Amino acid sequence: MQLDAKIPEGPLAEKWDAHRFSIPLVAPSNRRKFEVIVVGTGLAGAGAAATMGELGYRVKTFTYHDSNRRAHSIAAQGGINASKNYRNDGDSDYRLFYDTIKGGDYRSREANTYRLAQVSGEIIDQATAQGVPFGREYGGLLGNRSFGGAQVSRTFYARGQTGQQLLLGAYQALARQIKAGSVKAYNRCEMLDIVVDDGRAVGVVVRDMLTGEISSHSAHAVVLATGGYSNAYFLSTNAKASNATAIWRAHRKGALFANPCFTQIHPTCIPQADEFQSKLTLMSESLRNDGRIWIPSEIGETRPAGDIPDDQRDYYLERRYPAFGNLVPRDVASRAAKKEVDADKGVGPMRNGVYLDFADAIGRLGRDTIEARYGNLFEMYERITDEDPYEVPMRIYPAPHYTMGGLWVDYDLMTTIPGLYSIGEANFSDHGANRLGASALMQGLADGYFILPNTIAAYLSQYLGTDPISTSELAFTRVEADVAGRTERLLGVNGSRTVDWFHRELGKIVWEHCGMARSAEGLTKALAEIPALKEEFFADVRIVGDGDSLNQTLEKAGRVADYFDLAELMCRDALHREESSGGHFRVEHVTEDGEAKRNDEDFRFVSAWGFEGDGSEPSLTKENLEFENVELKTRSYK
Repeated sequence: MQLDAKIPEGPLAEKWDAHRFSIPLVAPSNRRKFEVIVVGTGLAGAGAAATMGELGYRVKTFTYHDSNRRAHSIAAQGGINASKNYRNDGDSDYRLFYDTIKGGDYRSREANTYRLAQVSGEIIDQATAQGVPFGREYGGLLGNRSFGGAQVSRTFYARGQTGQQLLLGAYQALARQIKAGSVKAYNRCEMLDIVVDDGRAVGVVVRDMLTGEISSHSAHAVVLATGGYSNAYFLSTNAKASNATAIWRAHRKGALFANPCFTQIHPTCIPQADEFQSKLTLMSESLRNDGRIWIPSEIGETRPAGDIPDDQRDYYLERRYPAFGNLVPRDVASRAAKKEVDADKGVGPMRNGVYLDFADAIGRLGRDTIEARYGNLFEMYERITDEDPYEVPMRIYPAPHYTMGGLWVDYDLMTTIPGLYSIGEANFSDHGANRLGASALMQGLADGYFILPNTIAAYLSQYLGTDPISTSELAFTRVEADVAGRTERLLGVNGSRTVDWFHRELGKIVWEHCGMARSAEGLTKALAEIPALKEEFFADVRIVGDGDSLNQTLEKAGRVADYFDLAELMCRDALHREESSGGHFRVEHVTEDGEAKRNDEDFRFVSAWGFEGDGSEPSLTKENLEFENVELKTRSYK
């Protein structure tokens, strides 16, 4: 397959404006003639649905939640980036673009990343107009924090609940359109497959999670805004319901999957407490502004943190990376923590963490200031660990968090299936091999509010005067039968092991061999173990209940079944990419001082994988990355 990213010609700073002018439009009076399906109602999905509804399109939204405002976007804590330069410390659209390209280890498109920086300021204006209660400075301007991978303060925040507040802003805009009748919301409905007819996306098949009813919905275009796939690791910071079924089903129908091995391990999570834990909890990266990360200097240290004098502590990030200190990018901080814990310098009951200490900040700024900045995060930490971070250091350790890989999309955010769009974390487009903190909210809202509503018109304008195809057509009835068949197969196994047991075992394999460090030997082993575990799953999984009612075990089984195939592709992609870049760290490819060693000569491309059928190896198509505005060089935060 030949990939056309449809990147506009012209200077980098002018591409987006020129493109918006050049693409066909749909007149206001004609927009009500088009139907669009949006799957997922987090920041990207809610933003897209609300904006398109406001423009006049007829929109259907689908979410497996009982409310549109329960999407995982609510969990984002620390902030959202924008290049407004309120601090007058040298920020600009270009600097935000450069930091993002560099932070992603030069594995993302220049044009997409620059556009993200360009519209970042508009996001803040939109959210502020919606009433999002951003923090403010004494003089009234919106406040800014520092975040990893940048030497300017560009992160706008609402205490430690920025994602929640931004989602409420998008939700109220969506609710307005639902009441106006331009958006019809289907809650507690899970998308189980994409319908493709004559080579283009024409609708979806969903299951009502309360009644078990399988139904079809058609539209002129379909938008997937369903988030990432970190739950393939079982233990991750994602909500347990977050899954990859929507994008994986689209992949099986012809949408290429790009860079599946590019996954992010977040450095600031509460360490695992026991073997029976089902998820991990994120502590905002914003805490690294005032908290200092350290470990005992001596191997096997057992004294409490307060009994270890300062000269016997190793503030290892400040020592290794003096220019950025505790605010190095997430992949760098995560690998550094792993190195120390592997050297038996870990802290806590399981010796699987490092300290994040606020004693200096509290002494310098006072407890009241720290409480105003991070109070709800400190409270959450204490509730989970029964430790007071005002009195003792937090314990943190890296955990699977965000996924930079996703469905391949062009500049218009369309996948390789015409009429099928992917936005937010569900696509691959903006972050390369590592996402900088506070950029996920930025991308989700950029795609939803400002990019997709413009670019989708170019596709829809071709179908003016046509109706969506009927759901009674063969294209839909075939997919409905496939969905029903998958459900019957799962229910018919009647084995002895739970879905969670298989998911946990899969997660152990993926974390061990495709987590913070990867090797050819380990990945080869994983590629042998995953198919064997999948075979056992379909022979011995036990699902109680039936398919005609609420059945959470059945829901999980369908998602885990897709994770087996996705995890295999993650490992295959990681094995093929013979370099270390961003979060993809191959132990065979490191510099003399242990840092990631890129191979620009051989791997300066996007790996876009195609599904070739069950039992067949996937095909690989490469999108070469061209860099005309930045110089490729080894990342350094020293």
